Amino acid sequence: MDHNPFLKKAAPGGRGGVEKRENLAWQHRAEAPSEFENRLGDALEQIFAKGVESLHDVVQELNRLIPDSSGKPWTEETFQAEMKRLGR
Repeated sequence: MDHNPFLKKAAPGGRGGVEKRENLAWQHRAEAPSEFENRLGDALEQIFAKGVESLHDVVQELNRLIPDSSGKPWTEETFQAEMKRLGR
């Protein structure tokens, strides 16, 4: 499973209600990754496998492989914002 469906459930209210959770610590997503997120992950794997590490070089390589989520070229700022969003 690529997401944790239990994150969508609200704790039951009322007296005597006990929330049942399964400990899926490695699955912190409430939904499956989008097609864009999968393509971005694949592109980053390729980039890092080539030994690219600096932010500037990562962004240059991304622009060769995949546009950002709005179809525009990546900038250092848009890449950092996307990583922050995905890391929540």
